[in-house]
Amino acid sequence: MLVLAGNCSLLFPLVLLTVFSSLPCVARAKGDFLARVCAGEGCPSASMVHAFLIHTLRCHSGDEAGPCRVLYSRVFSPEGLEDAGGGDLDKRRLLQKEQILVVARQVDSMCKLYQQASGKPYSDQPALLPDDPVSLQDAPSGVFRLSPGDPFAEEKTVLWLGVHCLGFSLVCDPHENLMLAESTLRLLVKWLLEHLRLMSSGSEVLLKADRTEVILAKLLPHGQLLFLNDQFVLGLEREVSGSLCK
Repeated sequence: MLVLAGNCSLLFPLVLLTVFSSLPCVARAKGDFLARVCAGEGCPSASMVHAFLIHTLRCHSGDEAGPCRVLYSRVFSPEGLEDAGGGDLDKRRLLQKEQILVVARQVDSMCKLYQQASGKPYSDQPALLPDDPVSLQDAPSGVFRLSPGDPFAEEKTVLWLGVHCLGFSLVCDPHENLMLAESTLRLLVKWLLEHLRLMSSGSEVLLKADRTEVILAKLLPHGQLLFLNDQFVLGLEREVSGSLCK
């Protein structure tokens, strides 16, 4: 059963859909119904997840350390862009990019502190190759809060996961279900690593942004966190694989 977190208005039709899914005619329509729901019909305007971003992590110390760069970002609930126009819209977009960069830099700093505390610096890790299996169980991860105005107008919670020299971050509303957000982030990173064959340089992120969009559309439709059971995750994974093979 699939339920959109925080969206009680959708609970009743989804329950009915589950009860009658054994009927052939309803089973055929089930996919279309979920597609319409995830496309925004009846969904609230506010997103549970504010943004998702992929960015570099400065793996090397000293002169070898390059600047933290945002490789990909998707903002689901832009602040003030709906009412902005003309020059104001350009300013808002620039502010949005600056906000995302602030998040990336803070995650980079948090990841460094994590590595120092664990005694496992990035310099000791071998380079990541496309076909190398990646275990996320021991990957650096964490969560921190951003106060109102630093950098977003409202308070946000950031969950992050580091894989070699790449950081993956979710910017969430302050009262979000953190366990659900973390499991979603880990599944999202797992699929990105598998389907994009990401390496430490992160160049594949820039070249395969369309594939990232496909995965996000399935797992985070319009920024909504989904409660997923194992069976539904397997179904989503088949859908993602089918879409990316086209």
